[in-house]
Amino acid sequence: MEWVEWLLSREFRQFVLDHGLFVHILFLARLVGVTAIELIAPARTMSYRSVMAYDLIGCTLVGFILVPAAEFLSARVALRAPVPEAVMALPVAATFFLYYLVGDFGAYWMHRLMHLSAVWRIHKWHHSPTTMYWLAGYRASFPQQVLFNLPWIFAYSVFGLAPWWIWLVVLSSHMLLNDWMHMNVSWRSNWLEWVFVTPRYHHIHHSDSPVHQHANFGVTFSVWDRLFGTYVNPEEVKKPVSFGIGEEVPLVRLVAGV
Repeated sequence: MEWVEWLLSREFRQFVLDHGLFVHILFLARLVGVTAIELIAPARTMSYRSVMAYDLIGCTLVGFILVPAAEFLSARVALRAPVPEAVMALPVAATFFLYYLVGDFGAYWMHRLMHLSAVWRIHKWHHSPTTMYWLAGYRASFPQQVLFNLPWIFAYSVFGLAPWWIWLVVLSSHMLLNDWMHMNVSWRSNWLEWVFVTPRYHHIHHSDSPVHQHANFGVTFSVWDRLFGTYVNPEEVKKPVSFGIGEEVPLVRLVAGV
């Protein structure tokens, strides 16, 4: 089992980092693992064949072109917060919690901004899927990606001069959380939804009903919706929920956000 030892070795880790393969390997692992979970316990029956090719192209476009370009631009316009020494001295786990608390608060309000009529076209592609599953969550126009990056870049200041692995953990956690909130799974937990966004919670937001599209804006924490009056209880929504934007828009316009 020499190949297993090599996969667990420092040499392999360095090889992955040196060749920029981390995101590729993580994506392949998620493609297999998350899809398997959806197949085991789906909330709705769906045909992957009819949607996955389109979303794989979209995910490739977003992941390898739009996201790097958006990060480049966002990093140059985002404000960096001055961080008190007391924050810098926090344990790593507490720093991660603070990062998500600050970033998610900003992301909640940025998400609400996206649903204003003047800005909606930027966010429209994300709401275009008529089939909700993990990969559909990666439809994001370039301007949407830039704007959504801003609160997280601001929040990332809490890490200060972070070691190399912090960024990989942050990147992985964002990808997995995005997978999670869009997953087609039947699992649910009422008590967990008091604090965190779950798939069925977020799927209400993706409903083709205009009322629901202006609710459940939370990205990580559901408490913001409860605090600011945008909460809709999934238990009270008539099933089945249908998704989409109710119109056909050329893909080029959706990607460009125009």
